[in-house]
Amino acid sequence: MMVAMSTYDLPRRPRRLRQNAAMRALTAETRLHPADFILPMFVADGIEEKREITSMPGVYQHTTDSLKALCHEALEAGVKCIDLFGVPLDEDKDATGSVAWDPEGVLNRNLRALREEFGNDLLIMADTCLDEFTDHGHCGALSTDRYGNQFVDNDATLPLYAQMAVSQAEAGAHIVSPSGMMDGQIAVIREALDQAGHQDVAIMAYSAKYASKFFGPFRDAVGSSLQGDRRTYQQDPANIRESLLETELDLDEGADFVMVKPALPYLDVLSQVAEISPVPVAAYQVSGEYAMMVAAGRNGWIDFEETMMESLMSIKRAGADQILTYYAIEAAKELK
Repeated sequence: MMVAMSTYDLPRRPRRLRQNAAMRALTAETRLHPADFILPMFVADGIEEKREITSMPGVYQHTTDSLKALCHEALEAGVKCIDLFGVPLDEDKDATGSVAWDPEGVLNRNLRALREEFGNDLLIMADTCLDEFTDHGHCGALSTDRYGNQFVDNDATLPLYAQMAVSQAEAGAHIVSPSGMMDGQIAVIREALDQAGHQDVAIMAYSAKYASKFFGPFRDAVGSSLQGDRRTYQQDPANIRESLLETELDLDEGADFVMVKPALPYLDVLSQVAEISPVPVAAYQVSGEYAMMVAAGRNGWIDFEETMMESLMSIKRAGADQILTYYAIEAAKELK
């Protein structure tokens, strides 16, 4: 005679491990820590006080003074790395983005100010890309083909990246982060840094950077002059094998970190990159991801803080060792 088994007789009840906060903390498989976060920041020329970015509520273009103040707040919260983007005056932009390697340009000037302020207590990463500095808004130098069409010239751009990276290292950057998706950029930058005596400056490679519409608010943040798109050099959202190839190439060329950008729409890519990478893997929770959650929270459609923390956990769970997020300080405080 068969006897029906009571639910209380089941040998395994997963819910036993979810019954209270202490048990959930004990059995958590994934943990966030303030040191996981990297805070992207914007410093702008020609402003006398920090200016909120309309499409990214709570995020600002900074002056040198407000930049330093927020970095102190980040460090106190446990965030030990920032990623700095420079926003030059429109009149300082040109076809090659030459203000990017000017020692007195907005980015290098502020890298130097932060290194003098914080030494090695705060890791200072510099965005190594020309899109903020060119008058056409593309990430590299433009050339014209035989049919009269302009295109981003990969090989003409590489020496500009090398020059930019060396200037950032000389200004005090601990890490340079080439984000332009030019073939061969990591090898060229590594060689230039080493020849200039900056062997200790690390490279975070934007290895899987997609031509994404989630970047929209960022272009407001840096005052981009772009007309058109970047689909000829950023990756097609339809592809993943291409991302793995790009990652392998960057690793072969000497990348110290690799990155997936954006994060949430590309967690599958992040997971596979994390499986193959022998170096730390970063993911960038981009401006569009941040702005959508802020907007939904302000409309009362979601609990913004809880949703943001859930999203960061999902990025970590998918394999990220570091997470670039505009919510870094708030998240770090939440974890304390």
